[in-house]
Amino acid sequence: MSTPLIEMDNIEKHFGPVIALGGVSFNVMEGECHCLLGDNGAGKSTFIKTMSGVHKPTKGVMRVSGQETMFDSPRDAMEAGIATVYQDLAMIPLMSVTRNFWMGREPRKSLGPFKWIDFKHANKVTMDEMSSMGINLREPEQAVGTLSGGERQTVAIARAVYFGAKVLILDEPTSALGVRQTSNVLATIDRVRKAGIGVIFITHNVRHAMAVGDRFTVLNRGQTHGTAKRGEIKPEELQDLMAGGQELAELEGSLGGTI
Repeated sequence: MSTPLIEMDNIEKHFGPVIALGGVSFNVMEGECHCLLGDNGAGKSTFIKTMSGVHKPTKGVMRVSGQETMFDSPRDAMEAGIATVYQDLAMIPLMSVTRNFWMGREPRKSLGPFKWIDFKHANKVTMDEMSSMGINLREPEQAVGTLSGGERQTVAIARAVYFGAKVLILDEPTSALGVRQTSNVLATIDRVRKAGIGVIFITHNVRHAMAVGDRFTVLNRGQTHGTAKRGEIKPEELQDLMAGGQELAELEGSLGGTI
């Protein structure tokens, strides 16, 4: 059996007396899209931040490629190949796609004591990487703010992949997108997965998860409610697990079916 790219084993995270995560286990394999589903307040954000080095777990073990690991910062996670694309994308709308793609990692040329950004190389790589993700830019100097929400997501994903991501954590990438833009992002996720990268797709949308997911784990009130492979669970069953369907059914029964 192959070794997971990243594995979270019985992870707990406490904030004083508040237990945000109460023993969550989760892993992702090479070339797999593992969907983490949960409603608002389920603990998804805390879990992402624990996995990506923002928070240290209170209890539990994290392993990267089978080796027990503890990240002291998000930079540690990035150096280990764990890249996170958050909802806000951390982009500057008035700057070009190239400048956003290379932000903080600009390729440079030098002559003696003089150094400058190698825009020719940067522009070519940006255009090539975006094209490989199915996005054809007018020009690399195009401002990020002129792109659609789905295209901006793709810039962030392409940037993470180019700079060596082995595991890509996507935080609700389709939550604020229209139908066409959502389709583009899901197609990008599929391309990334087929390139052998492990994708962790955090979402509360069952349809979007079912479109690209290989496995599905439901998080509810800081605990996992099981993991299922594609074909083992129906969309309505996932939805019930997310929304506490069993609790609603019990309440409906106690109220005589009035809900």
